[in-house]
Amino acid sequence: MREFVTDLLRRHGDDVPVFTHEHTVTRGALRASVAAEAGLLAAAGVGEGSSVMLQVPPSFTQFEVVLALWTLGARVIPVDHRLTPTEVGVLVGLTEPQHFVRAATPAGDSFRERYELVTELRPDGVPAATGHRLVQFTSGSTGRPKVVGRGTGSIIREVLRFGAAEGMTRRGERLLLLNNPAYSFGLMGGLLHSLAVGVEVVFSARHLAEDVLKAAERHQVHFISGQPYHFGLLADVADRSALRSVRAAFSGGEMMPGEVAERFAAAYGFRVGECFGTTETGALTMDAAGTSRPSVGRPLPDTGIRVRDGLVEVALDESPYLVGDDPSRFADGWFRTGDRGEFDAHGNLRLLGRSDSLVMVRGFNVDLTEVEAALRAHPLVTEAVAVLDGVVTAYVGAPSGGVTAEEVRAWCAGRLAEFKLPERVRVRRALPRTSGGKLARDPGVLAGAR
Repeated sequence: MREFVTDLLRRHGDDVPVFTHEHTVTRGALRASVAAEAGLLAAAGVGEGSSVMLQVPPSFTQFEVVLALWTLGARVIPVDHRLTPTEVGVLVGLTEPQHFVRAATPAGDSFRERYELVTELRPDGVPAATGHRLVQFTSGSTGRPKVVGRGTGSIIREVLRFGAAEGMTRRGERLLLLNNPAYSFGLMGGLLHSLAVGVEVVFSARHLAEDVLKAAERHQVHFISGQPYHFGLLADVADRSALRSVRAAFSGGEMMPGEVAERFAAAYGFRVGECFGTTETGALTMDAAGTSRPSVGRPLPDTGIRVRDGLVEVALDESPYLVGDDPSRFADGWFRTGDRGEFDAHGNLRLLGRSDSLVMVRGFNVDLTEVEAALRAHPLVTEAVAVLDGVVTAYVGAPSGGVTAEEVRAWCAGRLAEFKLPERVRVRRALPRTSGGKLARDPGVLAGAR
């Protein structure tokens, strides 16, 4: 990984911009900052094979430290800056890092370019026992976080896949990145792809619609990547002039609900594309133009994807899990994603929901993703989860309030058959998420959220 990152940092010339917010960092300045961070980390004892957990908010500093750690040959374990100490403690117990690098001050509501860092030595930590230089976490829909390891070869192949994808950002373009770089898509499709091909990464002050539109207009961005939540917010405050320089946008990290995609297309005159992948495998399919929806596009180069027994499987050289192999997920060189799917006549992959989303209610098959789609269609609901907890229970996030459980259930009654209706509805300001950044689907976790 050291050689790969060193090569990325030397590409495209010293004066080429790489990060922009209120200020711009050029490639020459980035190399200097990475070298400085690497010197400080080395003085703290970080070196080849060190295991380092990193909890820093999205910032120039976050990117620079990730790159500095890799130039030292360390294993990087990024975690979301919003996780609580209890949640972080679980991840520390699973991975036993030797060092913990965190921001000295908490993140505010607005993007900050720089953070002062604190590096903590953990005497009971252990060095990396394998060549995996990136460790991330996923719990899928429920349960204890799984520890996923990515080797240098796997990371390079994914960066090359992004570079070969039709419609992806190109050299000289500006990418407004809304995905969190602590997770796979923001890190791979945001940071590493941009470094590889010469794309300038732009950050907005906040992830509110007005701030995203302001950043897009001010910096004349060509591309926006985010999650469905971001594009739903933009659709609600349509301003075509602010996005007049944008040639494409796509969603990565969570599947784009059809109703959100249609609202955005109606508001801005172009479709949001889709990138499908998993933490375990990296990016798998791409439809940057969003023209194949409800499919998620054709498989990217250098991927092996099949549908067996109705489930999407991906060819991998080894189990992606570093802690606790799961034979139900990986066997005979194939990783079972847990997504139901099918290929259409044009070779596009169409996802049909999670395998655990199909439940039996009073003798009827009910796809909980269909229930969630109906819930999200409510104008005051931004996110929704439906679970079978004895009965179908719906949890909805309504940040602005103003909606009751009775109103949500009445809304669904006009859109779902009687046997599909959630018997219980719980309204929250926001729904809890897993350590992998996905909406939690554990009934116990959801019931405890306020």
